[in-house]
Amino acid sequence: MARQSRPPLPTILLTRHAAGAERFASQIRARIGSGTRILVAPLIEPVWLDPGPPPPHRAMIFTSETGVEGYCRRHGVTGSGQAYCVGEHTASVAAAAGYRTEAAEGDAESLVAKLLAARPEGPLLHARGRHARGGVAARLSDAGIPTHEAIVYEQRPLPLSPEAQGLLAGEGPVIAPVFSPRSGALLAAAAAVGKVRAPLYLAAISPAAAEAVSGLARRRLEIARQPSADAMLDAVRILYAAAMVP
Repeated sequence: MARQSRPPLPTILLTRHAAGAERFASQIRARIGSGTRILVAPLIEPVWLDPGPPPPHRAMIFTSETGVEGYCRRHGVTGSGQAYCVGEHTASVAAAAGYRTEAAEGDAESLVAKLLAARPEGPLLHARGRHARGGVAARLSDAGIPTHEAIVYEQRPLPLSPEAQGLLAGEGPVIAPVFSPRSGALLAAAAAVGKVRAPLYLAAISPAAAEAVSGLARRRLEIARQPSADAMLDAVRILYAAAMVP
């Protein structure tokens, strides 16, 4: 009787910025297994910007860890002050920089809702990237909480690496977590240029991120139950199990 060959093992393709990808890779190996095949191929990298002296403010708003790093690179670690953060991870980064922190539930909507309920005394300062969604500062200002913006970084697009191109052109299943609409759009654009033969499984952090990759042919799309790393890990685990089935 002929021995059946095993299907190829899935590979997880991480296209977020390098630091975030390496951190998520470690979390994947802890959740799924140390031997999990992972390829880190960033499609974006942060470029630090100088927004000039910050306007007077009573507290900070951070919607990403990169915003914390960009602001501290320009203005130094303060060692004190209040920071309202989009989620627990960003709050932990801000706390390490010396801020007293409060965390929302992982997205701009929950952060704005939290601030509108608390109504802290302004003005506030939102340190963010050039490409941002949610209109945080404008919505808070319109609601009577004066909020300024400091654009402290932008995410520069990178070409898809030859290794990632080869992975997508192969026969083995590929699981691609999508952490933002912009990185999803970059992945879709990169895939459109090359040849994609691999069975593709997509994990999106939000419906907006899922929409950005809606044009990609895929076996399955899983949207995280909430916009957090833990929920994304669950989505990746679900897809990994699905990809193991011939």
